[in-house]
Amino acid sequence: MKTLFLLSALLTVVSPRTYRKCELARELRDYGLSGYQGYSLEDWVCMVENESSYRTFIVNTNKGRIVSRDYGLFQINSKWWCEDGQTSISHNTCGIQCSDLLDDDIRDDVVCAKQVVRDPQGMSAWRGWDSRCQRDLRDFLSDCDL
Repeated sequence: MKTLFLLSALLTVVSPRTYRKCELARELRDYGLSGYQGYSLEDWVCMVENESSYRTFIVNTNKGRIVSRDYGLFQINSKWWCEDGQTSISHNTCGIQCSDLLDDDIRDDVVCAKQVVRDPQGMSAWRGWDSRCQRDLRDFLSDCDL
């Protein structure tokens, strides 16, 4: 019984979520990402689609000289932006635990994503945007009632 209570408490605290494109577009607009640092709402939604497929609970591992991980909806990297306790050198520029990026409350994710895009790389910090979203996106959200 105690285990069941603990498990339900954990599931209540960390609720993974998969957004629908238009639902995410509205939420990102409400959090001020439309036009932020010169990037359109379409840029942001396209990037999320290509980085995490709109899922808040995704963790991907990057192997290289330093092994790091990308977390959550925006795939925030543990070497530069968040602390996961596993990456040997973490700058934790956003001052956040990477695990905080895996729940359905994306406010902290947006705050950190804004910090990432202010970096000189801008949206090119995300390979998903760099390789798939640098195109005419005017119709990308045309099916959304924004």
